[in-house]
Amino acid sequence: MAFGELLRRRREELGISRDGLAAALGVSRSAIGNYETGVSFPKEDVLLQLFNALEVDPNYLFRGSFRHSFFCSESEQRLLEQYRALPQAARQTVRAVMEGFATVEREAERDVPARERKMIPLYASPAAAGFAAPVFMEDYELLTVTDEVPVGAELAVRIQGDSMEPYIADGSVVYVNHDPLQSGDVGIFCVDGEMLCKQYHRDALGMVYLFSLNRKRAAMDVVFGAGSGRSLTCFGRVMIHGLPLPE
Repeated sequence: MAFGELLRRRREELGISRDGLAAALGVSRSAIGNYETGVSFPKEDVLLQLFNALEVDPNYLFRGSFRHSFFCSESEQRLLEQYRALPQAARQTVRAVMEGFATVEREAERDVPARERKMIPLYASPAAAGFAAPVFMEDYELLTVTDEVPVGAELAVRIQGDSMEPYIADGSVVYVNHDPLQSGDVGIFCVDGEMLCKQYHRDALGMVYLFSLNRKRAAMDVVFGAGSGRSLTCFGRVMIHGLPLPE
């Protein structure tokens, strides 16, 4: 029996509602639903609280589930060690990316009628002005794909702040895929652990620039030179085209 099904069964045995369990764990009601349906998996700190709230030992919720067994190959063990060595913000980013890929894979395995009702994660908790939101694992909802969603969109992100105006308005939703970035594309980036929505440019000398489209916010631009020592990861391309590079 899967983790989510065991969680739901134990919760119901104890007569705890989703709202009640959510309050005990400090997460949203939708997060409990996502755990029970297999859409997402609890973070480490939430998982420990979950065992206490359900009055079970860890083996109870993992029994019979190969997916969450504790056996790891050597390569998996190395990845686990690298993951544990990351700072908390980077761990949250890794989990969010894995969850996005898992959602896409689940949709790909469904039959044709189900694909017509495809859903993608909409991340909805921006961190600060100009920042994007796919960092916090709990903070998303599933968005039904309609004709208004661009073909090929794999996730959506709500943006806060005016650093990308007039092309991306404060509070608007952007759609993202994993196509390679070209100069002039807008992407979702992790810069030194912070998530940003910026326009990408790489010049002939290998310098990388992340621009704010609103030039009144030029102070929020990020520049990477050789040997800068800063970390940069792109998590997807925002599906808008034909934007001019800042002069």
